[in-house]
Parts: sequence; structure tokens; C-alpha cells
Amino acid sequence: MISQRMRLTGFLLLLGCGWGLTQPLIKITVSAGYQPFGIVFWQMLIGATLLGVLRWRQMGRMPFTVRTLAVWLMIATIGTLIPGYTSFRAAFHLPSGIMSIVIATIPMMAFPIALALGNDRFSFRRLGGLCLGLIGVGLIALPEASLPERAMIAFLPLALIAPFCYACEGNIVARWGTAGLDPFQVLFGASAIGTVIALPLAIGTGEFFVPQSPFILADFTLLLSSIVHVLVYSGYVWLIARAGSVFAGQVSYVVTGSGVFWAMLLLGETYSLWVWAALGCMAVGLSLVQPRVAETQTLGDTRAHG
Repeated sequence: MISQRMRLTGFLLLLGCGWGLTQPLIKITVSAGYQPFGIVFWQMLIGATLLGVLRWRQMGRMPFTVRTLAVWLMIATIGTLIPGYTSFRAAFHLPSGIMSIVIATIPMMAFPIALALGNDRFSFRRLGGLCLGLIGVGLIALPEASLPERAMIAFLPLALIAPFCYACEGNIVARWGTAGLDPFQVLFGASAIGTVIALPLAIGTGEFFVPQSPFILADFTLLLSSIVHVLVYSGYVWLIARAGSVFAGQVSYVVTGSGVFWAMLLLGETYSLWVWAALGCMAVGLSLVQPRVAETQTLGDTRAHG
């Protein structure tokens, strides 16, 4: 039993480190001048292709209905296109480590949305976690010495759009489900539809590009970040099925911490004491917002009998 938990914990750490790595990789990609819609297109195309190769035996049995199409369209827009565009645009201006810290606000933003949709119950503990998350954002935004350049503060609200979209996406799925699709079918369908939507957007805005030889570092970081994203998401889905959503949800800590570490290692970023204090607030806030096992079971029983 202990060895099994250790293996699951090790896998969780591996997933979090992989997810955290995508932030500095994207920073390198956008710093080369590649534009957001173009990056989104290639990421979704690579993701759909890779998933199609890995799961080709199941693709012929995918149900195609109005409901499944709605699910794929919602995931593609709220889960990828909008957060992808805004986060890539913000990543050009903000340090990669700051982007990783901002991502930690997802469960904090999800809490009030969950209350509004009836997905969760009010809790002072989670309210405290939400407040700590707001304090963390404030510690990045308010002190003049928090960011390398004061002008960067204008792009912090843009960076917060992505976690808000992810929080909405999670609550919509929790409230209305995925029309009988398994997570891999959801991701493949959303990636395929997202690719079709992103292509005209990239061409129409002049942001489309085709990597050409001689390839530069940004081409490799784009490819690597796309592959890592698909692999870690698939692994996350497997971990939820094997260990439960509460255990798997702890990956948020690792993603944020490793994202800061990777940015320091690969990009040479350094941070002020204000940013480290913000990271501490986010970590404590996450611990308060994360649901406990007992609470999750109770809420599930309530829905089952409701």
C-alpha cells in the first residue's frame, strides 16, 4: 500500500514538473516573435495529431451529436482558444515565473463560480483561501518593486483571463457533464475543432506562421510544449481515475512551484521578496481551497440523492 502511494505521488510530481515546464517553453516561443493565434493553431494541431495516433483504435467509436459538438466547442473556446491567446500575449510581457504563480488562482476563481452554479457549498475555509489568492495577486500588482518593470503591471489582468476561463470550464463540466465522452475523446474533439477555428483566426489576424528550416529554438520549444501538454493532460486524466480528483488536484502546487523553478533554471529569472511572498500566499490559499475527501464524498452523496 505504501509503495503504491509512493508511486502515485511520484507520478503526480512528474506531471506537475512537466506542466510547469510548459511556461518557460512558451516564453521562449513568444519571445522569438511568434504570435498567439499562430501558436494556438500549431499547439492544437500537434495535440490532435498526437492524440489521434495514441488513441486511433477508439476514434471510430466517438459519438457525434449536437451535445458532443457543444462540449467540444465549449472546451475548444473556453479551455484553449481564449486562455491560450491571452496567456501567450501576456507571456511576452510578463516573467514566466509570474505566469506560473497566476495559474494558481484557478481553484480560487472556481470557488465563487461553483457557488453560483450550485456545484459547491459555502465554506469560510475556502473563502479564506480565495482571499489569500487575492492578496497574492495584490502583492504582485501593488508594490513598485514587485516586477522588473512597472509597465508590466498592465498585462497582469490579461494573464488572469486564462485561469478565469479554466475555472469556468471546470465548473461547466462539473455541472453539465461531457455528454458521455471520456476525457480523451473530449480533448481530441476539442483539439480538432479548435484547430479548424484557430486557422482562419491566425490567417485573418496575420499571426499565422509555418516553421521553416533552418529551425530556431522557438520552433523546438513550441513542439516540445505541445507534446508535453498532451502527455501530462493524459496522465492527469489517468491519475484522477486511479487516485481520485482530490489527490490529483494537488498537482496545482507542483505546477506553480516547478514553473517558478524552471523559469529560474532555463531563463535566469529572479524575483523580488514581494513575488516570493505572493507565492507563499498562493500556496496557503491553495491548501485552503482544495476540497477535503470527506467534503467531496458528502457533496457527491447529496447530489446522488438530490
